[in-house]
Amino acid sequence: MNWEIGLTLLVVLGSIIAMIRSRLGPDLILIGALAFLMLADIVDVDRALKGFANQGLVTVAILFVVAEGLNQTGAINRLVQSVLGHPKSALMGQVRLVFPAALMSAFINNTPVVAMLLPVVNDWSKKCGLSISRFLLPLSFATILGGMCTIFGTSTTLILNGWFVQAGYDSIGLFEIAWIGVPLALIGLVYLLLTSSWLLPERVSAETQFDDPREYTIEMIVEAGSPLIGKSIGDAGLRSLPGLYLMEISRDDELIAAVSPDRKIQVQDRLIFVGVVESIKDLQKMAGLKPATNQVFKLDSPRSQRCLVEAVVSNSCPAVQQTIRDVHFRTQYNAVVIAVSRNGHRLRGKIGDIVLQPGDTLLLEAHPSFADVHRNSRDFFLVSRVEDSTPLRHEQAWMAQIILGIMIITATVLNFGMLKASLFAAMLMILTRCTRPSEARRCIDWSILVTIGAGIGLGEAMEQSGAAKLVAESVINSAGSSPTAVLAVVYGITMVMTNLITAKAAGMLVFPIALQAAINLGVDPTPFAITVMISAAASFATPHGFQTNLMVYGPGGYHASDFLRIGGPLSLILWGCSVALIPMIWKF
Repeated sequence: MNWEIGLTLLVVLGSIIAMIRSRLGPDLILIGALAFLMLADIVDVDRALKGFANQGLVTVAILFVVAEGLNQTGAINRLVQSVLGHPKSALMGQVRLVFPAALMSAFINNTPVVAMLLPVVNDWSKKCGLSISRFLLPLSFATILGGMCTIFGTSTTLILNGWFVQAGYDSIGLFEIAWIGVPLALIGLVYLLLTSSWLLPERVSAETQFDDPREYTIEMIVEAGSPLIGKSIGDAGLRSLPGLYLMEISRDDELIAAVSPDRKIQVQDRLIFVGVVESIKDLQKMAGLKPATNQVFKLDSPRSQRCLVEAVVSNSCPAVQQTIRDVHFRTQYNAVVIAVSRNGHRLRGKIGDIVLQPGDTLLLEAHPSFADVHRNSRDFFLVSRVEDSTPLRHEQAWMAQIILGIMIITATVLNFGMLKASLFAAMLMILTRCTRPSEARRCIDWSILVTIGAGIGLGEAMEQSGAAKLVAESVINSAGSSPTAVLAVVYGITMVMTNLITAKAAGMLVFPIALQAAINLGVDPTPFAITVMISAAASFATPHGFQTNLMVYGPGGYHASDFLRIGGPLSLILWGCSVALIPMIWKF
């Protein structure tokens, strides 16, 4: 061992420990480690930066834009809601959720799939009156399992396949990995359904532990052509939204109080809700509902460019002691008051007739710039934008669904490759206004891309310094000369690392070791490459091992022990199955 190998192994080991114990993100840790090795001349600049030009990394970035277009139009909501239905138990809900989620993540990268499904599943669980914690962890695990069925199902396999090609080997086919991925996915999904009811306790979401004390009364009108028309209140999911209560329905000259869940919804019904702002935000995104005040339609900007804003009226506001109508609030502020809260309690009556008092909290619909323009205004004590409250562009949902179909067909049937297919889909999303350029820029998670690029760079450093070869020889010596035994050790090392650090970082670090081990054994490296792809993607035992686990961690109110309790046995089961199946499918 020379000093370059020793220093490289020390830096890599330090990175692993830092990712386990430090609060710094893996992106900062890995880019810092790579920078150190570059300054020490362990790795050439061109090889260190090769990861940032990796085809898989660029594909992951582009898929975020495609997912944003699907999210902003609500295209996924309609498809998923029709599939999920209204189950009577958590188990039936899980059955309806995990299989479609796994199927989707086989054709769309699993991180954007969870990003798209998270708000949909949250709304769906509320409408069904079931705990969200029963669904989000199975959702994450199902997308991970489904992502192992194709090369582009998860960014980890995309990156590693790109690296495999750069190493001089033939690319692994789009569905070649399905020979092992599909059996493992089925085994994993059955395990989830059989064990989650008693291994996974009910948790309180971190988002609902602190209730919002401000209550508003808001009127929503049922638009012509709304998908809610003809449905009962119960079937439409309007009776079980937490923090929101359907108080009454105004229909022509009739006022229907104590609304029955069997009451049918009709066009132009005025639905009067009482609730907190988080639930009102969900109403804003429902297709076929719009605020009942006609002032909303007189604003300068279209609804799809507006959001909800909360503003507290100050003593010096010219609207104090006047009605909202008399002060011409819309004309003066280019914002519409859709609800008012006073001392934390809702105010009833027509919005225009409410006499404003200092300290009243106004729920406004306005352009996002309202918060910036009036943040330091003397008219308001406090102005804050309600995050993620922009109404969805439902009229564009059909277009986004067509674009998604085009992407899948061009990537699979026409064999364009995932990069070209996703790039074409992203361009169509922007050109058809399914997502705006500003939204497309904002939706890309740069920390994930930096983690991927820096991880590949560290792998290059291990290869150039000779550290990968040394570790590979050590692995072979510990496992003997049996390729199956070496395969089992490679899977085990990757499995442990992917749960301790991150899937991408673990894959980047072990992949060159696995390829070198195959070379030293004189066998085909393909089964070793696929072993690392599967084991790196199969991160179940910790929340920080995989991005989708982190995404559901807070909203589900989970503890780290929940992932270990249900994901630990699953990891061991898949380890045993993989080591048994891979040598049968790909001969050494």
